[in-house]
Amino acid sequence: MSRKLFGTDGVRGRANDDPMTPETALRLGQAAGRFFTNGGHAHRVVIGKDTRRSCYMLETALTAGFTSVGMDVFLVGPIPTPAVGFLTRSMRADLGVMISASHNPYQDNGIKFFGPDGFKLSDAAEEEIEALLEGPPALAVPERIGRVTRIDDGRGRYMEFAKTTFPRGLRLDGLKVVIDCANGASYRTAPQVLWELGAEVVPVGVTPNGFNINDGCGSTDAAAAAAAVVAHGADLGVCLDGDADRVLILDETGKLADGDQFMGLIADRWAAEGRLEKGTLVASVMSNLGLERHLAGQGLRLLRAPVGDRYVVEAMREGGYNLGGEQSGHIVMTDYVTTGDGLIAALQFLSAMVETGKRASEIARVFDPYPQVLRNVRYRKGATPLDQARVRAAIAEGEARIAGRGRLVIRKSGTEPLVRIMGECEDPALLDDVLGQIEAEVAAFA
Repeated sequence: MSRKLFGTDGVRGRANDDPMTPETALRLGQAAGRFFTNGGHAHRVVIGKDTRRSCYMLETALTAGFTSVGMDVFLVGPIPTPAVGFLTRSMRADLGVMISASHNPYQDNGIKFFGPDGFKLSDAAEEEIEALLEGPPALAVPERIGRVTRIDDGRGRYMEFAKTTFPRGLRLDGLKVVIDCANGASYRTAPQVLWELGAEVVPVGVTPNGFNINDGCGSTDAAAAAAAVVAHGADLGVCLDGDADRVLILDETGKLADGDQFMGLIADRWAAEGRLEKGTLVASVMSNLGLERHLAGQGLRLLRAPVGDRYVVEAMREGGYNLGGEQSGHIVMTDYVTTGDGLIAALQFLSAMVETGKRASEIARVFDPYPQVLRNVRYRKGATPLDQARVRAAIAEGEARIAGRGRLVIRKSGTEPLVRIMGECEDPALLDDVLGQIEAEVAAFA
């Protein structure tokens, strides 16, 4: 069967609209609880959330669903997504849940599931949970109903773990760091960890009110953090998103470095230290061609996976690789964590600054990116433009024209009736012409 409820990163939608309703959350808790209830041990689920007002509603509904099928629930409160993966494994839970819509505005929310190993669930597991939604819940008898416990030190446990990923003996003394937490899940953890490691911290986006998550701040809007870097004479800025699983870096001039530059830096450093497994970095199909050619020049390989950090992680696990990520700022280092972790990735960048004695601007630009253009073309409901001969012919002709000088990535959006047309080429004029022709063919189905 194909998934209808789950998307590329859990279940997501507008809060209090289907599927982000208490009713669906309760049923999801019951279905996921049934899926993970096996064996004679006491069954546990860890639930974390970001700072959206709607998280309280969904947290309560999920809790009712899990306890009704006999699972004990541990509530850890507002906490980064990677912390849920860490705590699920650390607390020997059967399941972890993060309530968050990541970088989306407060009106949206989402539910992400983690298995007992701390990794996000596979497509197959999500399909099985969806199938269980079709039948009645396996309600527990009264004496088997689960109980609920608030874990007050979950945030502290994660913070202590995060600090262990920073090289022992190094400190951040003398560095002034702007940290933008997007008024999201990391508003307490990230500034505190940086301060405890010795940095002078300038916090931005640390006053969540339930409605201002990702609003004019964070990795999707770095202007406020860039202004703070310049105004305070900071050494760098760190921009996280609402659930802190992605990060972008600002150098001391306020210039932004994306996830591709970040991955290039870490890949180079780990390769030099003999730490990069099989000389391979895993990234999505959207990562810049400049990164791929830079790595090739170092004798390293870029392995591409479908869009979505979950698919990057799956490729990493299948191939035994330990570094991967996305241009958007998901940086996955499986030596430390099971999913993207903005804070721990930032600590890797800071360690590079401390160990080399270089400024952020000297290490944040590892390669010259190819011009990259992304166009989104909306099509009418029910149309299938990518299946049409004229569109396929235009794509094939475009690929032939830029062969050896660039590449095309054409895909259907997983959430909207859009065709996403991305191209890279060393000749911007040629790229514009190629994309224009493909866009025109797709637009015929608008």
